[in-house]
Amino acid sequence: MTGTSPSDFAKRLDKTADDTEALLGRLLSDDILHDEIARPKRLMDAMRYSSLNGGKRLRPFLVVESAAVFGVPREAALLVGAALECIHCYSLIHDDLPAMDNSDLRRGRPTLHKQTDDATAILAGDGLLTIAFDIVTRDEIHRDANVRLLLTRALARCAGIGGMVGGQILDLAGEGRFGDREPVDVARIQQMKTGALLRYGCIAGAILGQASKAEYQALDDYGRALGEAFQIADDLLDVEGDAAALGKPSGQDAALGKTTFVTQLGIEGAKQRVRDLLARADSAVSIFGDRAAVLQAAARFVAERKS
Repeated sequence: MTGTSPSDFAKRLDKTADDTEALLGRLLSDDILHDEIARPKRLMDAMRYSSLNGGKRLRPFLVVESAAVFGVPREAALLVGAALECIHCYSLIHDDLPAMDNSDLRRGRPTLHKQTDDATAILAGDGLLTIAFDIVTRDEIHRDANVRLLLTRALARCAGIGGMVGGQILDLAGEGRFGDREPVDVARIQQMKTGALLRYGCIAGAILGQASKAEYQALDDYGRALGEAFQIADDLLDVEGDAAALGKPSGQDAALGKTTFVTQLGIEGAKQRVRDLLARADSAVSIFGDRAAVLQAAARFVAERKS
């Protein structure tokens, strides 16, 4: 890994995961905030079940490390990362529902609707989605309200109709959920459904750091390349991965008849595409010199992951 050893990278990733876990625990506590009336126990327990005790916290890690390039205080970046993680966890809850992917297992445990019921799962997802925007607007993130506005707007656009949610419905349409199968643009679906939140993790650091246009573009390009590499690695894991290591069943894409990067490019073609994307990610952040070493290591981690 360029400039960062595997052990050092792993320590940094684990540290951010631990810090994010602790922060989410506080944000999702039973303590009632100003303008809240109550925090119902069943709802809070369900939100905590699906957002605590699991995951690599890659998205918060990208926020922290992209922000570190500009010397942004870690505490501010962690708050933005926590908001992003709430969006990610909500999306997993809803993805797992019977009307979506109908999954029984997530991170080695029963999915939330299996642990509780569909209604609780839907509302827990709604709760995580909305609290994300509470978190990302908090004054302690940045003294400049315009920075907080830009972070909030970008998060809405990456998570919403032109990003993750839009990508989800295109993915379902490609499966034939609404009638005949619609033509699938795998790259477009990836950019929206999976890539948009990963990209946000990168551009959030640029927004927090009040980056120049060139610096913002570098992190944007890096985020797009990393997002596509992540999805291709995910597609490869669905074909070649071990269900125990993944914490969820493998072979789901084939069972649903999905068109993926692997079905389009073949296994070897997909692996070559990942190598090309790694080179693109490295090149994109080279303008930061040694400050980009951890981000370059992160791209390799994404491409080489086994779970």
